Amino acid sequence: MCGQVVSRVLGDFAETLLRSDAEIGGLGDGAMGNIVLIGYRGSGKSTVGRRLAARLKLRFVDIDDLIEARQGVAISDIVKSHGWGHFRKLERNAIEEISNEDHLIIAPGGGAVLDTDNVKALRKNGFIIWLKAEKQALLKRLNQDPGTNTRRPTLTGKGTSEELKEVMSLREPIYEQVSEIQIDTSMIDVETVVEHVLTVLKDKMRRI
Repeated sequence: MCGQVVSRVLGDFAETLLRSDAEIGGLGDGAMGNIVLIGYRGSGKSTVGRRLAARLKLRFVDIDDLIEARQGVAISDIVKSHGWGHFRKLERNAIEEISNEDHLIIAPGGGAVLDTDNVKALRKNGFIIWLKAEKQALLKRLNQDPGTNTRRPTLTGKGTSEELKEVMSLREPIYEQVSEIQIDTSMIDVETVVEHVLTVLKDKMRRI
């Protein structure tokens, strides 16, 4: 992301970030960019995103949830009936649309950033944060999530552990490349992750 966009997005959050929680109110009517949370399944994008949105009094948009709501079926059913290519097209359209809005916390699916068009759309009006985690932490979360097998279709046809290792080896360099900052969620709870995000944003904003 170019420096001008980073400055604008963080600058728009400045007043809110510097207030205490008790003082956080509306964000005003001025144009403001978005905060984008990327990462693999189980990294905490949706959980952290909802809590962060509540703290900053912003709207949270989970791109996968948006697609499912509009199509009326689960992503697993979309992929089963129409294939991954069709789902990625729906994902691309949703990201392009949502990225034109402001005042949002956005959580795209884990594979969204593999598409350069998605990255361009998210970057043009957003500050991208990678929520990363150790593979064992991700595997534990995925095994505890009932939606792992029912809602999220397999990417490789392999078991969860083998798929995680294979897919992460491909995605981690891309996550690192497209993100402005990274926060490791492996050993900390949701509230602590949110505090880390706010602290990092404040620090980055002060340096602008």
